[in-house]
Amino acid sequence: MAIELSQSRMLVALGLSLLLFGSLQAAPPAAAPNVAAILATFQPVQKDVQIDRPEGAEIAKCTISGGKTGYIIRDPNGQILRNFKDTNNDGVVDQWCYFKDGVEVYRDIDSNFNKKADQYRWLNTAGTRWGIDVNEDTKIDQWKVISAEEVTYELVAAVRDRDRARFERLLLTAPEVKALGIGPAKGDQLHKKLAGAIASFAKFASQQKLFTPETKWISFGGLQPGVVPAGTENSTADVVVYENVMAMIETDGKPSPITVGTLVRVKDVWRLIDAPHLSEDSASDGEPQSFFFAVQRSERPDQPQVGKPNEKTTNLMKELQDLGDITPATPAAKHEKRIQIYKALAEEAETPELRAGWYRQLADTLSTAVQTAGYEAGVEKLSELYEELKAEPKDEELAVYVQFRWMTSEHGQDLAKPDVNFAKIQVKWVGDLEKFVESSKKYPDSADAMMELAIAQEFGDDEEKALAWYDAIAKDYPTASVHRKALGAKLRLTCVGKPIPLQGKLLKNGQNFELSGLKGKVVLIQYWATWCEPCKSDLPLLKELRTKFQKDFEVVGVCLDNDKKEALDFLAENDPHWVQLFEEGGLDSRFANDLGIQNLPTMILIDKQGRVVNRNIRATELEGELKKLLK
Repeated sequence: MAIELSQSRMLVALGLSLLLFGSLQAAPPAAAPNVAAILATFQPVQKDVQIDRPEGAEIAKCTISGGKTGYIIRDPNGQILRNFKDTNNDGVVDQWCYFKDGVEVYRDIDSNFNKKADQYRWLNTAGTRWGIDVNEDTKIDQWKVISAEEVTYELVAAVRDRDRARFERLLLTAPEVKALGIGPAKGDQLHKKLAGAIASFAKFASQQKLFTPETKWISFGGLQPGVVPAGTENSTADVVVYENVMAMIETDGKPSPITVGTLVRVKDVWRLIDAPHLSEDSASDGEPQSFFFAVQRSERPDQPQVGKPNEKTTNLMKELQDLGDITPATPAAKHEKRIQIYKALAEEAETPELRAGWYRQLADTLSTAVQTAGYEAGVEKLSELYEELKAEPKDEELAVYVQFRWMTSEHGQDLAKPDVNFAKIQVKWVGDLEKFVESSKKYPDSADAMMELAIAQEFGDDEEKALAWYDAIAKDYPTASVHRKALGAKLRLTCVGKPIPLQGKLLKNGQNFELSGLKGKVVLIQYWATWCEPCKSDLPLLKELRTKFQKDFEVVGVCLDNDKKEALDFLAENDPHWVQLFEEGGLDSRFANDLGIQNLPTMILIDKQGRVVNRNIRATELEGELKKLLK
């Protein structure tokens, strides 16, 4: 939705008409600007940028200054957060500037002054990208500035989202080939490669299994750019190129390289000439990976190819694969073999990112072995790995990653002991987590530890502390895997008296459902799964109450099973005959994250006006609550 639609519709309600759009100056005087509403309403049009987002009590302490042609918002310490400006003095805001740590990192621009953004710029620490939105539909149509590194970032995003248009924007165009002055023969080769690039991308994006919606770009891999001098193969101008470019991605904590190939510079924009492919397939078509420097590269066999596994690495990966999955029956010898292989792979890694990736996989594997296969020695192995990495300053972040897996494995082992004192172990666990967070706040694993602390406090009946931890995750760790869950948990803990969003597809037929369609009835939302015995035990009572209060009461089930078939098989035998919603992901699905659902069963009671009455009601309490609501 364009800025004019998404923003101007909110202005009247926020009392910002005079402040933002000069065309409305004849309106009656507006109310004082509401900082909280402004911060919530005005967001960067392009989403992949990190900006400061104050929350909770901090918002009330923010200050706003300005007049009819714009304003500046500052945080409680006086650091700038937003600067919305009128650059041509026509009384209408035409630049929306967003800040991180007091530095402008992103800007939406209305360059033709028609109240719609048509340019998007990333600035300072956020990079160099400058996108042009020709038809003002919030989607970038062409790049005015983009670096080689940022091209690989955009490429990874295009593959992840299967976005062909995003990929096409990165490709060298026919007019650009001509303007580069490349010789006729090389130009023909380039045109042929470009002609097949879009189809190759579509095939790769649809068939690859490495990318998921959570895949992230990690780093750019390349040696250095080079110049193809004028006169080479009848060219008429110098051409600046990057050859053998790789991009490192991360999926579910595991790094992997993909081959990008050749990049060509056209003024301030770097361009792709082909679709990507997985590194292990880099030579599968028999073509050299260097488009411009193929001959020179072939004369330098000692030149390493970044990201391409050498023979030893390939053999080690094959050995690792042959070990199979970790199961409760996996013998200790296989766990020890895995440790040896992962350490050898880390030693062979050609880049720091790959090395760190192998160590992370080793830590995850040991943690799984302890908690799934009962490999008790794994706790000590994790401790040894932590001490080894901690000794090197360059490995500090990696050591923190290992430390958290060591802590969780040790905690799981403590809980599994006979005659366990749960209260004592919980006190120790909370103390360990607090110390970890205090010493590791600048690293992403702190967010996971904070989530564990929040859960412990919430279910220990200290919701104030739980909210503080959820809030810290939401504010300080926007890219953490638990960020969405923390935001949802905050919403759940504060939802009484308010409506909550719930919409999605039905489990059986995929039809759309919206909770708002049941307004006028009291509704119970039951979050459940087939593996949750208490959830299933509640069904007979819920069915009985639904029958008893059928005119005014309805139940909505939200199934958090990982396997859709298991849910369908269960309902085939035990169908309670009310709405059942489902999305893949279980306790990490959108439904679970939207309200930060941590355990099952969780049941939320909503009144006839659609407002939450009880956010964690038990089945045995339900009839009494229904009688009160329906009295």
